[in-house]
Amino acid sequence: MIPAHIIKKIRQIHIKSKRTVNTLMAGQYRSVFRGSGIEFEEVREYAPGDEVKSIDWNVSARSGKVFVKLYREERESIVMLLVDMSASLGFGTKFGRKLEKTAELASVLAFNAIKNNDKVGVIFFTDRVEKYIPPKKGASHVWRVIKEIFTFQPEGIGTDVAQALDFMSKISKKRSFVFVISDFLGRSGQTYEKALRILGRRHEVVGVRVYDNGAFHLPRTGMVTVTDFETGGSLVLDAGDTRTRRWYTDARQTAHADTAQVFSRSRIDLVDLCTEESVSDVLTRYFRLRERRLR
Repeated sequence: MIPAHIIKKIRQIHIKSKRTVNTLMAGQYRSVFRGSGIEFEEVREYAPGDEVKSIDWNVSARSGKVFVKLYREERESIVMLLVDMSASLGFGTKFGRKLEKTAELASVLAFNAIKNNDKVGVIFFTDRVEKYIPPKKGASHVWRVIKEIFTFQPEGIGTDVAQALDFMSKISKKRSFVFVISDFLGRSGQTYEKALRILGRRHEVVGVRVYDNGAFHLPRTGMVTVTDFETGGSLVLDAGDTRTRRWYTDARQTAHADTAQVFSRSRIDLVDLCTEESVSDVLTRYFRLRERRLR
């Protein structure tokens, strides 16, 4: 049984995400995430008026007659959401946990895809691939995605982005739009940079980093214990010491910048989403940026 407060939260995000898509993002998603073009359908004999460039020379040579290739426009795309379920997503300050913001983001992207008649699939990962939900259509499928984020109990607690990227490369041969949603904490970005580049050659990949500003600063108190959600390791620090506070902030900002560099070198977009920000505002800005680039 799902606890009542979890069901309430799932419904709230479901309703809010659907409203966001229907009112604020109508048409935006479709304009920047189009189908991958055209795909081969069949060959038929040449008829007057057919373009020479459409002739299938191999088939024509074998048959002794002139044949042309016919293509059809792809009407749908596949949107894959690679969702980080590691323990660090449980962190949050006054604006809520990163996991809740992740759920809202995933549901908005899923609703956008469904509204555009696209299929949506999900890969949940921690330090391993936890669960794969194959691409499907329909509003009930979006409900399942949101419910899984709040109720799924992962086996792992760490983060291994490379495993999720490799898994995506293996299961999907058709070009897809892939959103990697994570805080990208855990193992160094160097360990997944190669996998990111490989996936980016075949698919349209976008990274979305969910973070909380509270993680960059120590509370202004005396001695504090800082605990790593994923390793369980802890460190006692003097938060009243200026140098300690500066060292802690610098270390977090360096790690933050390193992740951005990984995506920059891989020539893949990285969108930042803070827990205090509006999901719709962040995605709208990104969609507009992407639309300008496409022009």
